[in-house]
Amino acid sequence: MALISLEDLEGLDDEQLDDEITDNPEPMDEDDRLLSHWQAVASTHQVSVPPEMTGPIQEMTRNSQQREPIPFAPITRHEKMGEVLYEERLYPAGHWASVTRGDDLYEQSISMGFMKLMRFICKENSAGRYLGMTVPVVSTIHMMEDGSTFDKEVQTSFFLPTAFQSTPPQPFDSDITIVHREPIRVVARPFFGTTTEVTVGHQISLLWEILGVNDELRRDDYMVAVYENPGVPRRRNEIWFIRRSL
Repeated sequence: MALISLEDLEGLDDEQLDDEITDNPEPMDEDDRLLSHWQAVASTHQVSVPPEMTGPIQEMTRNSQQREPIPFAPITRHEKMGEVLYEERLYPAGHWASVTRGDDLYEQSISMGFMKLMRFICKENSAGRYLGMTVPVVSTIHMMEDGSTFDKEVQTSFFLPTAFQSTPPQPFDSDITIVHREPIRVVARPFFGTTTEVTVGHQISLLWEILGVNDELRRDDYMVAVYENPGVPRRRNEIWFIRRSL
């Protein structure tokens, strides 16, 4: 299988993608094509997507237009020349499914964590059914004492859909925990593309430059919100700063 970069994927239409993602002259069925697409994208993060992910990938793709936004109350919105600089929001308490990983690279941790969550969402749960997708998927980063280096352990979390908030399904995977979180107030700034330690670190620095000194915001933990699956080349993301109090 030929490996392609995210930049390559941005310029490919469906027909080109079929040609690029395989060296096999035999035509690929849709399941193989989807798996190969994800494998190509994951390879840029040094992540392997195993064949058993075919089912969850297919399920997620089939239901990609049916995503439930995590509810929030808007507080303020700041723009400059039509560009959103940042928004402040209040997110409610609720149940989340969370996975903590400590892989060598930040992007490996979030990719491996998200694959585990995908299997949980796609029937590997006590309800025995597809749960539905909520967005964004949120990763929590803890900073080391120097204030600029990411801790190896990254927690990736999925807010359970409304239908399952009162009676959360239990995961079969012992690495996934169902946790109830209290409300959280965040300052959110959008950005697009891949989420690596370099790109996320840049977004953290950029938002601090915009906000200036603010002791009401935490510096030990940040959140990265991702609105599209890892197979999307230029996906929508946000960096979230966490307020110390509501």
